[in-house]
Amino acid sequence: MQPEEPRERHKPGPGAETAAAPRWEEAKTFYDNLTPKKKPKSPKPQNAVTIAVSSRALFRMDEEQRIYTEQGVEDYVRYQLEHENEPFSPGPAFPFVKALEAVNSRLRELYPDGEDLFDIVLVTNNHAQVGVRLINSINHYDLFIERFCMTGGNSPICYLKAYHTNLYLSADAEKVQEAIDEGIAAATVFSPSRDVAVSQTQLRVAFDGDAVLFSDESERIVKAHGLDRFFEHEKAHENKPLAQGPLKGFLEALGRLQKKFYSKGLRLECPIRTYLVTARSAASSGARALKTLRSWGLETDEALFLAGAPKGPLLEKIRPHIFFDDQMFHVAGAQEMGTVAAHVPYGVAQTSPRTAATKQVPPAQ
Repeated sequence: MQPEEPRERHKPGPGAETAAAPRWEEAKTFYDNLTPKKKPKSPKPQNAVTIAVSSRALFRMDEEQRIYTEQGVEDYVRYQLEHENEPFSPGPAFPFVKALEAVNSRLRELYPDGEDLFDIVLVTNNHAQVGVRLINSINHYDLFIERFCMTGGNSPICYLKAYHTNLYLSADAEKVQEAIDEGIAAATVFSPSRDVAVSQTQLRVAFDGDAVLFSDESERIVKAHGLDRFFEHEKAHENKPLAQGPLKGFLEALGRLQKKFYSKGLRLECPIRTYLVTARSAASSGARALKTLRSWGLETDEALFLAGAPKGPLLEKIRPHIFFDDQMFHVAGAQEMGTVAAHVPYGVAQTSPRTAATKQVPPAQ
């Protein structure tokens, strides 16, 4: 039996390529429309200001946390899978994250190829099975969060330095203490007692001074020797800068981004505004705080010296997206006035450094 002659391949006739082109373009357009809109490119971690935020700081997960605490991890994971198409409600850090993204939008307009941006990382010890619901929630609110760290029950703190973290926010006081012990700027975030509208176009961050931006040197003197000795000490050391506190680096990072706007002549229109809100008295101990910032090459846009008066009423006027303080007394006062407050567990004011805020917040996922 003779083998078959090889069949001649079909060759397209003249004009066939031209006729196929419109069909290809139609198909390409169809599939392009199915593809999600392209999001901006994430900056390299070493160039960005990285904010690591836990899932329970970003979203409200009260019911999920109740199930986890009362029924265990298996029921918790099952519940999350059954509700993965239901987005979480916004949590206390949500307005802060939205404000970070608003700043990024302005920076991208001014510096299209720049990487000096905020980069947000979702850090959680949730199991990966819960990731779909978190991703669905992020997409529902159109948040730009591309980096995830899900550790399946293990502490995520060991990964923070690998992410080049400039600030870690969590609802879990123990995790925050771990981060502080590792030299990472961190705070436990608390929901306000009532909702207060905050700026949609300008990020506002308020800091306490001692044991937050500065070391707890002065607070140690107050506790050991009283206010009179504190005032004498501050006057005598007015020109000696205080040592840095745990959030000095974060203020420095904010200042670096502010200068991107200043260099374009936009100091008065800068979408980042910082505040020093301190119980210090301006006349007796304020100069050292301001001179310390100056010695670091830093500044805050506003400095409010309250001489021991409550901070809550002033914060109500400022309406910051977040306020950092080392004392739960001031955190609670800020909460009452509608401010998202964050406790920094650092310094001598912590009656029990590892449990100062633990009683206020149940364990987080």
